[in-house]
Amino acid sequence: MELRHLRYFIAVAEELNFSKAALRLFTAQPSLSQQIKDLEEEIGVRLFNRTKRKVELTEEGAVFLEQARLTIAQAERSIDLTRKAYLSKQQILKVGFITAAEIRIFPRIVPNFRIQYPNFKIELNILNDQEQHHALIKDELDIIFTRKLIAQEHIENHIVFKDELALILPKEDPLASLDLIPLSALSGLNIIIPTSNSLTALNQAITRFIDTHHLTFKSHIKTQTIVDSLNLINAGQGCAILPKYVDPFSSLPNLAIRTLDTELPTLDLVMSYKKQNTSAALKCFLNMFYSLSMSSPAIGAPVNPTFKV
Repeated sequence: MELRHLRYFIAVAEELNFSKAALRLFTAQPSLSQQIKDLEEEIGVRLFNRTKRKVELTEEGAVFLEQARLTIAQAERSIDLTRKAYLSKQQILKVGFITAAEIRIFPRIVPNFRIQYPNFKIELNILNDQEQHHALIKDELDIIFTRKLIAQEHIENHIVFKDELALILPKEDPLASLDLIPLSALSGLNIIIPTSNSLTALNQAITRFIDTHHLTFKSHIKTQTIVDSLNLINAGQGCAILPKYVDPFSSLPNLAIRTLDTELPTLDLVMSYKKQNTSAALKCFLNMFYSLSMSSPAIGAPVNPTFKV
């Protein structure tokens, strides 16, 4: 038994005329009669009394009519609720990000998205790279901004920004008087390295740089966050290699941001999303991101020249 059988039965029961019911259903009368006959045989009960002059519901048919209407109503309600759930999902954009994206990308993207698409809701979730990758794969996030590419065929990755690093040291340190600091001059300083899970890429880049250039420091001081590192530098406890986006913190009285005579590594900011994600909110976000990034150097234009939405 299919829902169409119930709809055919309801039409005949309401019209009590096979010809009128067939017109209402846009089907042929012989076909409709056969469908009702098949339904009665499947149930094992006569639903209509038929004569040449009229068609009447049997008592059993009246009972079946009530239940058939309830079944159709419930099926239509299920479809309606499912569509509403889909539309609701379409109108929410779930974004994962790290601090770099919050500072570099979001100040223009997020306000513009909210103004241009007021019917969409944007949910922002600050998570480390691993948490974001896991959430994207499980469809708990629509788009993420991390330091690492996701090497899976169904994931689209775009490097949208390359963060530069700089040496930050106390203003009272004699090296702070130099605009360009020789790499060899770092020997004997305390190096402060943030080790939080959210800063794994930064930690690895700094460690590789130190090992590659065989740098020696008086001591290695580990902190949890960049803010903790800056506070230690401000207190004169050592120096650190950190992203230049910490510039706003240079308002601390004892911070100096300087350049080394050796090029420091950069950190990729990667935007990732599932290729098969058909969310209208995601499509609008990507269109707007691409448009703004092409027109504003403040938003990091996609490094990948083949970036398309």
